[in-house]
Amino acid sequence: MSNSDPRRETRRPDLPARLDPRAGRPSRPAPGGGGGASGGRHTPLGRLAVITRVVAGLVAVTVLGSSGWGWYLGRVADASVNRTDAIPTSGNNGVDGSAMNLLLVGNDSRAGASKDQLAELNTTAHQGINTDTMILVHVPADGSKASFVSFPRDSYVQIPGYGKDKLNAAYAYGYQYEAADGATDAARQAAGAQLLVQTISGLTGLKIDHYAEVDLLGFFKLSSVVGGVQVNLCEPVKDRYSGVNLPAGVQTISGEQALAFVRQRHGLPRGDFDRIVRQQTFIGGMVRKMLSDNVLFDLGKQRQLVQAAADALTVDQSLNLLGLATQMQSVTAGSINFQTVPYVGTDRDEKNRSIIRLKDEATLHKFFADLSADPKPQAQPSATAAPETVAPSEVKVNVYNGSGVSGLAKSAAADLQAKGFTVPQTGNADSTEYTATEIRYAAGDQALAAALATAIPGVTTSESEEPTKGTVDLVIGSDFNGVGQALTAPKPTDTVKGEDARTAADTGCIN
Repeated sequence: MSNSDPRRETRRPDLPARLDPRAGRPSRPAPGGGGGASGGRHTPLGRLAVITRVVAGLVAVTVLGSSGWGWYLGRVADASVNRTDAIPTSGNNGVDGSAMNLLLVGNDSRAGASKDQLAELNTTAHQGINTDTMILVHVPADGSKASFVSFPRDSYVQIPGYGKDKLNAAYAYGYQYEAADGATDAARQAAGAQLLVQTISGLTGLKIDHYAEVDLLGFFKLSSVVGGVQVNLCEPVKDRYSGVNLPAGVQTISGEQALAFVRQRHGLPRGDFDRIVRQQTFIGGMVRKMLSDNVLFDLGKQRQLVQAAADALTVDQSLNLLGLATQMQSVTAGSINFQTVPYVGTDRDEKNRSIIRLKDEATLHKFFADLSADPKPQAQPSATAAPETVAPSEVKVNVYNGSGVSGLAKSAAADLQAKGFTVPQTGNADSTEYTATEIRYAAGDQALAAALATAIPGVTTSESEEPTKGTVDLVIGSDFNGVGQALTAPKPTDTVKGEDARTAADTGCIN
């Protein structure tokens, strides 16, 4: 929790500009020079839209899932889709229920695009590896609904082994440093995917079951097949950076203007957050189009959609597209919910970069737990031996104040010392928005955490990579009432909601 994390100094070397999301410039120079990280018209930000391809392909299979034709299309998709070893064997240890959690990732690859297609995309050939679109799809076991939760690329998160950084750095670190020396590009991509999955798992408290990565070209193929997507703008928009030029009101967009629509952030009241709403709106419009009569009863169009989706997709080794579509068969546009991960707001990090601070870990874990319709499992009596007990004098505790109440870390430290605990460090947590107090401990230090927990009734403990071995971290939240006092119980009706909640059936105007 401190600002000085040794892993950041020893395990996070600088990345090449092509991969480094911290570089403050595009992954390739914009034609003619200049242009910010997303400013130039030719900058590869179409990745913000490509995720719609997955939704469209799955819906195309789902709507015919009970027929022989739908079964055939599913077999076509599963046989032709690209595969990668994206699911790690460790570090993906969140809640593993009967619900399905799929991580959708958009990249800006244009591999295989012809010159004419590149011209239509208003871009050039590029082999970049940027993952600026990240969405968690959560589908309960009964398939009654689906939740799409977007993660802003600048979310400031804990990346396993690399300390705190922007979320879109996770894939780049894995690609560059986690694969073996001399690894193939495919192996590096798998390593990048695995580190990103581990990061999202830690952030959400969920086990990520599946992974799907999509590229830029397929977005245009699907947009063309369905004949465009309907959107509704509250005001006319014209932006020289993205190239968008659209009137107010309901309209159907495709091709270059569809890309410009989801790229725009300049001139929007909330910048990147409104751009996420654009992306969610476009996905919703694509879903509605897939469920319309002109697609449902056009077998040739369905075949084109499924093939285009399969061609553009790279998925984990075990994802069965037809099985997933079958699970989602009862989902309607009104039961597909879009949200953004709960956040505090924009801020600057120690390098003066613009970042987005998310809510505290307990709040995020509750938010993602609330997405599932699965009943929470009842705790079973443990038949294992009681954990080792240690005296307070053997426990070193770093105390961090995340409650927003000034001086609380210092007073808590004094009270802990009076009870015999050693407090080598106090300070502020990485956020002042923690609602739940928690104890974090390194692997093997459960006994130390348990000893500290006896001094704070009701506190939760969790294994983390942040504490140094032999020292536990106490992160104080707004429920903290003092050492020896029970925490304030949360209201049973409290439900944590993300920003910009909407469904695929919403057709109201947006920025």
